[in-house]
Amino acid sequence: MYVCLCVGVTNHTVLECVADGASTSKEVAAACGAGGDCGRCRRTLRAIIAASSKAASSSLETALEPAPSH
Repeated sequence: MYVCLCVGVTNHTVLECVADGASTSKEVAAACGAGGDCGRCRRTLRAIIAASSKAASSSLETALEPAPSH
């Protein structure tokens, strides 16, 4: 889905920016342009960043859990 209509950026592009290290809406704007023009998409950008961060934390916690003993 399109996140930023000003520059035509999709949620997939934003997720790629986050995966490459962007952790704020300003960093996403610097990486792909989303949020750098009118700013109406910044709330959505922050939600994508937060969801990605939460998903990464959950994956890390799951990976670090000890294996069940039999």
